[in-house]
Amino acid sequence: MKTAVLGAGVIGASWASLFLAAGHEVHVYDPSDHTRSFVTDYIRKAWPFLQALNLAAEGEPSRAIFHNRPEAAAAQASFIQESVPERLKAKLELFRRIEPHLGRGTIIASSTSGLLLNEMQQGFRDPSHLILGHPFNPPHLIPLVELLGNERTADGVLAGAESFYQSCGKVTIRVRKEVPGHVANRLQAALWREAISLVMEGVASVEDVDRAVSSGPGLRWALMGPHMLFSLASGGLGMEGFIERYGDSIHGWWKTMGEPTLSAETSRILADGIAAEAAGRTFEQLTDERDRKLIVVLNALAKMGGS
Repeated sequence: MKTAVLGAGVIGASWASLFLAAGHEVHVYDPSDHTRSFVTDYIRKAWPFLQALNLAAEGEPSRAIFHNRPEAAAAQASFIQESVPERLKAKLELFRRIEPHLGRGTIIASSTSGLLLNEMQQGFRDPSHLILGHPFNPPHLIPLVELLGNERTADGVLAGAESFYQSCGKVTIRVRKEVPGHVANRLQAALWREAISLVMEGVASVEDVDRAVSSGPGLRWALMGPHMLFSLASGGLGMEGFIERYGDSIHGWWKTMGEPTLSAETSRILADGIAAEAAGRTFEQLTDERDRKLIVVLNALAKMGGS
């Protein structure tokens, strides 16, 4: 299948890696002069991780095909993943350029985390095949893709995208109502808001807040979501029993939670805390550590039948 990746920063390069691993022909467009070298290097580094997850065959990866114009990359592609920067004007211009060159039934999925589908649909005369296909970073490793269509989306488009993503090893959810940040980003933003508040109020250091998550509830969240986990915490009484037992306490916690702002002072304090937590490890070392740990977790879940 011919696929196209439009926008080849970190997210786009990650998508390109995954689509190649799934055996698709991948056409890439990005206006940067360094696109070819950046994406090729990214794929080379991602390939061993994809192989470790059994998402890529043994041997060297196939080569992506690079284009100087988005029209050429998108022409007759069956599936297009758009990952250009989060600027509505840039996305609308891109969509206007590629629309005359699209094949019948082409699905266009946007990776956007901050823009709304109804805004982006303005870039098409016929927006019926444009949907949200929002990944979690890095897309070639984190399974989640959030899917969203609306009343202007053609029948079968969401199902087609879901089938395509699942064939690439992804786990999909349907977002039923459009809200800024979709689902997963809103969840992590809510957690981060309280994590910042705990630091700014002097309750714990940046490192200890991070450790509290990764060595505590974060381990459980890799297995099940918060609703199911709290239901299991009821001692067999279910969600109603859990709320009856702990609801008053949780209401009390909610009342004391902070509402920090991302001010210059907050930024400085968090940056200093991250530097202490990194303990001299470089960005490349930390991302490599993250990805290697992800491989272990994902493979363990797969062996147990988890998602």
